[in-house]
Amino acid sequence: MRKTYVGLINKLRFWAVLSTLWLLIIEVTGAAAHEVTPTIGDLSVQDDQLRLELRLNVEAFVAGIDLDGMADTNASDLSERYDELREMDSVTLERLVREFAPIWVATIWAEAGAPIVWNYEGISIPVVGNPELPRASELLLVGDLPDGARAVTLTWPDGAGALVLRQQGVEQPYTGYLQGGETSPPIALDGGASRSAWEAFAAYVPVGFDHILPRGTDHILFVLGLFFLSARLRPLLWQITAFTLAHTVTLALGTLEVITISPAIVEPLIALSIVFVAVENVFTRALNPWRPLVVFGFGLLHGLGFASVLGEFGLPQDQFFAALLGFNVGVELGQLAVIVAAFLTVGLWFRNKYWYRGRIAIPASIVIALIGAYWFVERVV
Repeated sequence: MRKTYVGLINKLRFWAVLSTLWLLIIEVTGAAAHEVTPTIGDLSVQDDQLRLELRLNVEAFVAGIDLDGMADTNASDLSERYDELREMDSVTLERLVREFAPIWVATIWAEAGAPIVWNYEGISIPVVGNPELPRASELLLVGDLPDGARAVTLTWPDGAGALVLRQQGVEQPYTGYLQGGETSPPIALDGGASRSAWEAFAAYVPVGFDHILPRGTDHILFVLGLFFLSARLRPLLWQITAFTLAHTVTLALGTLEVITISPAIVEPLIALSIVFVAVENVFTRALNPWRPLVVFGFGLLHGLGFASVLGEFGLPQDQFFAALLGFNVGVELGQLAVIVAAFLTVGLWFRNKYWYRGRIAIPASIVIALIGAYWFVERVV
């Protein structure tokens, strides 16, 4: 009786874990085309006026989506409206933004001894390219500075998602990362608000982590591909070490612009790397001598992908290496979180079962390979 009860519990655990795994993989598949990207804000002073140039996915804002904590717009009840706006021509969308902007910009609170009233100066919207990918529009706000203003604080509104705020045109500029509802520290208008090395490091750790969880769907699948080769510690450690060393090198070289390769080349190759490790899992039972070398090579590609993202955010020039290190540590923590989640969900319960490879590792690897192949075609076409 006890054996029957234990067997039933194990079966229930197996199907619960397997169904959760498939749901997670399906969620990952759809996230690539509807990924939420942070807004980039460039802050500067010109002719006694404060200028805030925002590079943003304006369709998400016009649709009214609450972006706080959201990685995929498909999770919103307003996703259909968002998709309609993404397919809208730039002239028609500009008219909608003109109606929307005065109300929304009033929620961006700025103060420099007295409140700053923003004026909407216009927006540049690219033509519709691939409607499956978000387009970055550039919106300009201008406000008069109070007499004698020496510093400004800015509050990014609730529901607006993440903002990378960068001060321009001064020495030792401020660079910060704000979530919806957060307020910046006082930013000296003549510069000097740059962060210490520790502050820059700490500020960029969550940026790197956020790029893996929840936004780095391709990197998540690659790490899962490494995990499903073997749930034992030693093979996984060899692969993760090779991957980490490789992407650390190209992340640094790419960010320093020592190596520059177009994302149009890098992104399809990253998709192919997912396909390779997943397919090899199907035909290989153990860690081959060449696997860490192959993973190292793929890690070089992923590092260039990280560098492309970090290049969009920008790094504080006076604390460049501290911020770069913080971003890389955040990436490693994100990868570690993926591995821990996979181990607690699958490996802890089933890695020693005789059917683990046939019922979990191989089917999961096949699904991962199919997703990678789909992304490769999507990124090439």
